[in-house]
Parts: sequence; C-alpha cells; structure tokens
Amino acid sequence: MSRIGKKPVELPSGVSAQVSGQTIEVKGPKGSRSFTAGDDVDIILDGNVVTVKPRGLSKRARQQWGMTRSMVANLAQGVTGGFKKELELVGVGYRAAMQGKDLKLSLGYSHEVIFEVPAGVTVSTPKQTEVIIEGIDQQLVGETAANIRKWRSPEPYKGKGIRYKDEYIFRKEGKKK
Repeated sequence: MSRIGKKPVELPSGVSAQVSGQTIEVKGPKGSRSFTAGDDVDIILDGNVVTVKPRGLSKRARQQWGMTRSMVANLAQGVTGGFKKELELVGVGYRAAMQGKDLKLSLGYSHEVIFEVPAGVTVSTPKQTEVIIEGIDQQLVGETAANIRKWRSPEPYKGKGIRYKDEYIFRKEGKKK
C-alpha cells in the first residue's frame, strides 16, 4: 500500500480542476497545468478533493499510484505558489546578469557563457552572485537550475562554483608540504 497515494489532494481556494479520462487539468492564479496519468490508476475528482486509486494490485500500479498523487499535488502547488530555486556563485570574478531574456554568466572561462532561459521559467539576478529561478513547473525549474549549475559545479578544495543556496559542499584538505 502506498502511504503517499492514500492521501487525498485538497485543492486550495481559487484553484479548479477538471478530469477527462486519464488527464487532469488544474487552473489557478499563476496559470494552468495538466498531467496525463498512466492506465494503472484512476483519478477521481470530488468537489475540491482529488483522490488517486490503483486499478489493480500489480507492482506497476502501486508505483504509479504514489507518483500520480505526487504529480497532482505538484500541479496544485505550482498554479498557486509556484516553485523556486536559488543559486549562488562563489569565486573571484564569478558573476551573473540578465541580458534581455538570456542569462550572461562570467565563470572564469575565456568567454562569457550565454544561457538561454526556456519558456515557462523566469530567471532574475537580484545580486551579481545570486540567480533565482521561478516557475509553475517543478521539473522545468529544477532542470533549468541544474543546467545552469552544470557550467561550473562546486569544487571541493576552495568551494568555487555555482551552488544551490544552503547546499553543503564537502571540503577536502589540500596537499601537505
């Protein structure tokens, strides 16, 4: 039995959902999102409560049960509050700036890195060493943050690189003389 799948998803006020077959569409103040579930689960909408039930007791049905419930909960959270990832740049001369719709990064390379921001995500740079990624799609926000971080991931000796806010970097000791 899925402990996550058993919990019903309560839709906050101002959010409406519509189920047609295996597809659920959630509309809220920040936008609209939809998700198509697999054939192993049923999505039931009762007022402002969405429940997910497995169609059988197979292993795949039980796996899809918890995952589908989590996806529906993320849809509801995304259209009301949205998702946010914060990155910070640590290193001498490392800085970020918005250039139109693109993010311009100076990361110690011989050239500037121009990162094209995907549609559905907003990127802002309140400080030169801080990047904030926001959007209603949790997967797209996380993927965008990971792609930006990939340009210069933190190294363990000095801790230089792009890291998530409040990320702990395991530090190593340098060579002994």
